[in-house]
Amino acid sequence: MKHLKLIIFILFCLLLAGYSYFIEPNRLEFNHYVVQDAQLKGVKIVFASDFHVKPYGQKRLDMIVEKINAENPDLVVSAGDFVCGHTRHSTMPIEQIAKTLGKVKAKFGFYTSLGNHDGWYGKDEITKNLEQNGIKVLSNSNVGVNVNGQKLYIAGIEDYDTGKPDIYKALDGIEVDENGRYNKPVIMLSHTPDMFPKMPDEITLVLAGHCHGGQIRIPFLGPIFTASRYGDKYAKGWKQEKNGESIKIDILKPIKLQKDISTLFVTRGLDVSILPFRFNCPPEINVIEFE
Repeated sequence: MKHLKLIIFILFCLLLAGYSYFIEPNRLEFNHYVVQDAQLKGVKIVFASDFHVKPYGQKRLDMIVEKINAENPDLVVSAGDFVCGHTRHSTMPIEQIAKTLGKVKAKFGFYTSLGNHDGWYGKDEITKNLEQNGIKVLSNSNVGVNVNGQKLYIAGIEDYDTGKPDIYKALDGIEVDENGRYNKPVIMLSHTPDMFPKMPDEITLVLAGHCHGGQIRIPFLGPIFTASRYGDKYAKGWKQEKNGESIKIDILKPIKLQKDISTLFVTRGLDVSILPFRFNCPPEINVIEFE
């Protein structure tokens, strides 16, 4: 009887490992969110990040581009990590990645910040290749975009681990009102969510990645690792804070953006990093529609 239990336990572990290695990392969820903001009403954004494209990842990357285009987005944004691993042997060349992502069709552009893996690969080389293929890289900078007659700004900061993120440099030049507050919507791209507590609350929305949601999330216990100094607090999903205090969000209802409330969304990303496993935390692409 003891031997039977041991055999069952071993088989269960093997099945779990097989699912976490072969199946869940290759899934792809499309999650749609409705967000209320009068200044961004009618704007549709696709947020896809942490691609980590492996040398053999062309077919999956093609599929990702196809699915993004099927959403017919106004804007496509990313928080970086296009390449995979710490060496050039572990990733598809950035020339090939950028060329494929250059096929993304967004009415008003594709914008991104860069991640730590991009920094290790070479920020200048990645920036050059992405921009040659129509993807605007924002490194402590911003760009004004007119979407359906509405003016908004997209800003991006450098990666915390491989660069020098400067929030206020990234916001420099954005229009302000007589009180010195931004009078147009501002979407901030930050590879790591750990920069969120430092963001001015008047930024409309902060988008981040890096944590992959933890990749392996044990039911009732949470992730085994998040790559964030805040643990699981900012590892995935929607977060809102007022004066540093968390506000409960019901994602089944439209998410309301307000000037005095800081709002963050962290994607689980598209692939894996460090460990080649995912469990209870599948890859995702996020569609944010404003009403």
